[in-house]
Amino acid sequence: MKLFNLNFLKAIILPGLIFQSVVIGGGYATGRELVEFFLSNGPRAGMYGMIVATIVWSLVLATSLEFARLTQSRDYKTFFKHLLGPAWVLYEIVYIITIVLILSVIGSAAGILLSDIINTPPLVGTIFLIATIGLLTFFGTALIEKVLASWSVLLYIVYISFLIMGYIKFGGAIKESLSIPADNIKWAGDGIKYASYNLAIIPTILFCLRHISSRQEAVIGGLLGGVLAILPGVLFYFVLIGFYPEIINEAVPINYILAAMGIPFFQLLFQVVIFGTFIETGTALLHALNERISVTYEEKSLRMPVYLRPTVAVVTMVIAVFVSDRIGLIDLIAKGYVLLTYLFLAVFVIPLFTIGLYKIIKVYSN
Repeated sequence: MKLFNLNFLKAIILPGLIFQSVVIGGGYATGRELVEFFLSNGPRAGMYGMIVATIVWSLVLATSLEFARLTQSRDYKTFFKHLLGPAWVLYEIVYIITIVLILSVIGSAAGILLSDIINTPPLVGTIFLIATIGLLTFFGTALIEKVLASWSVLLYIVYISFLIMGYIKFGGAIKESLSIPADNIKWAGDGIKYASYNLAIIPTILFCLRHISSRQEAVIGGLLGGVLAILPGVLFYFVLIGFYPEIINEAVPINYILAAMGIPFFQLLFQVVIFGTFIETGTALLHALNERISVTYEEKSLRMPVYLRPTVAVVTMVIAVFVSDRIGLIDLIAKGYVLLTYLFLAVFVIPLFTIGLYKIIKVYSN
């Protein structure tokens, strides 16, 4: 039976695991993003918003994987040349802005997180993050794919444990917060906004396309991918609502909750796992940039120098850290992510569901 075929399972599960591993660092690892886009509307309303975000992710991921499969696009430059033609460069401009913004967020958060773990200056955590990302980008696709998928499995286990312990300790507060009615419809718009700025990541995971060989695999993998990507965030959110509304103004909510739990071993384990998600997100974003540069070399019948991969990663991270230091984590998330929402709707989502769907149905399928 095909559902038990190892290659089929890899094709439908791997895209979601990789998408989740890239989304989490800039999407909800610290909890700040979940507070900003969901909990700020109220506990129950925030849950509705997460459902909206999941639907958007699943639909866009499924359509993107099928479009990429038909056009054999394993890097974002090739993908957008087929989708936008000469205007493909518009995506690259927005993507560069996205890289700097998301790396700014994870660079700042990584410094704060490691400082809380071993009481070092925040700069130490940021430097360690940069060095690790540089090392992974040096070794390339095969290792990155294995690291991202493996860490995702560990992350699910830790997040499930986090929810269980959170419910045991704060179950009463969680139930009380869930009783608050959803008295606005702002959650729908915020769910779309949250989903949209994260959609930028989809063209960066196309290196996993080598496992997909049919439309069935692309569609199932995409629809399942949205659920796999949001699942740790949902587990996290249920613990977050036990601290509503005081958690709203916390720059790094996860540290606040872990301190309240008072379980030193789990606090250390969770922080290590979260730090790993920052490495995952930064590595995938910068690997995608390297793959795009590699394609340019190939078009000129050249091979991208091995040393250039970690160089690109490290230089970009340093620039992002400088931006983070000048602006601050909360302002980056509150203002920068909203800007990205509209930019990616314009250069990715709308073209994908107009030009892209037309080409999938009428052009490439013939």
